[in-house]
Amino acid sequence: MKVLHVFKTYLPDSFTGIERVIWQIAEGLAPLGVETTVLSVSDKPVAGPYRVGRHSAYQAKRDFYVASTGLSVSAFKVFRELSARADIVHYHFPWPLMDLMHLMVRPKCPSIVTYHSDIVRQRLLNYFYRPLMFRFLNRVDRIIATSPNYAASSTVLKHYKRKTSIISIGLVDQVAPPEALVARWRQQVGEGFFLFIGALRYYKGLPFLLEAAKKTGLPVVIAGSGEMAADIEAYRFPHIKLVQHFSELDKAALLSLCRAFVFPSHLRSEAFGVALLEAARAAKPMITCEIGTGTTYVNVHGETGLAINPRDVDALAKAMQSLAGQPDVASAMGLAARARYEHLFRGEVMCERYLSLYRDLSSARL
Repeated sequence: MKVLHVFKTYLPDSFTGIERVIWQIAEGLAPLGVETTVLSVSDKPVAGPYRVGRHSAYQAKRDFYVASTGLSVSAFKVFRELSARADIVHYHFPWPLMDLMHLMVRPKCPSIVTYHSDIVRQRLLNYFYRPLMFRFLNRVDRIIATSPNYAASSTVLKHYKRKTSIISIGLVDQVAPPEALVARWRQQVGEGFFLFIGALRYYKGLPFLLEAAKKTGLPVVIAGSGEMAADIEAYRFPHIKLVQHFSELDKAALLSLCRAFVFPSHLRSEAFGVALLEAARAAKPMITCEIGTGTTYVNVHGETGLAINPRDVDALAKAMQSLAGQPDVASAMGLAARARYEHLFRGEVMCERYLSLYRDLSSARL
C-alpha cells in the first residue's frame, strides 16, 4: 500500500509536533508493508525524492509565506504526480494550500485528513478562508481528531460528526539516556526542577510560567527555542534556566531529572501537546491548562497531574507548590501517567489504527 502524506513542513527543515506525528506513522507502518511518501514545501528544497529513515519525501519550492502559510506553485505539479501513484492521500490540517491542491487536482484515491488544530490566530484571514476549508473537508472521505476533547470542542468538527473518528497521537518507547549524560545535565541544571519542553511560541503560556516561578521561587528549566527566547533570558532569575540546544537523548535526561512537567499553553493552538506524551512516557506528573483540547486528555486532573484555568498565575503557582510539597502524591501521579501512556498513547496503537483505516477505505473503493 502506498500512502502520500501532505503537510507544509517536514524534515530536514522542521521536526516539531505534526512533523513528528507524520514520522511516527511512516516509520511505524514501514514494517507492515506501507510505502510512505511525504510532500512539503521549503525555501531551499532538497532535490527529491530523498530518504527519511524507511520512507521518502519530496519538497516543492516555497514561493510565498503569508500568515504562517507556505505557498508554492510547483507543489501542484508534484502533488498531481505523487497522488496519482498513491492508494491513500493523508492530509494534515491546517494548511490552506493542500485544500486548494485537493480541490483542483481531485485525486482518484481515498483521502483522509488528520485535524490537528482549529485556526486560532489568523481570525481575519480565516473569515475568507472558511469557504475553502469547508469545501475541502466536505470532499475528503474521513476526518481524524487526535482526542475526544478536541472533537467535542471544535466548532468546525461539529459539522462532520458522521465522518470523524478519534485516533490519538502515540509515541514509541525511547532508549534510556546514558548515566554520564544524566550526570552532565545534573551538574548543569540540577534536579527536582519543573520542566517545560517545546517551541517557545506565543500560545505556550510561558509568561505565566515565568511569573509563577518568580512567585514561588521553585526551580524551572525551559528547554526550547523560538520567538520568546529573549523574553525568557530577560528574567535573569538564577532559579529559571533556559536550554536552547539539546538532542532527543538530552530531553530524556532532563525528564529523568525533573520533579514534574509543566505545560501552561493557554490557547487552542495547542491542540494536543506531544511533549506531554514524552513526560507521561517518563512517568512524570504534569501541570496543564483546561483549554478544551488534547492537553487534558493526556493529563487527567487529579490522576496524572493537575489541570488549572489558563492564564492563572496564582493557580499555576499553587499547583507547582502542591507537587513540590507532596513528593509521594507527585510520584503516584507520574506512575499513573505512565500507565495511561501504555494504555492509550503507544505509537504501535496509533499506527495499527491508521493502517486499519487505510485498509477500510481502500477496500471500500474496490
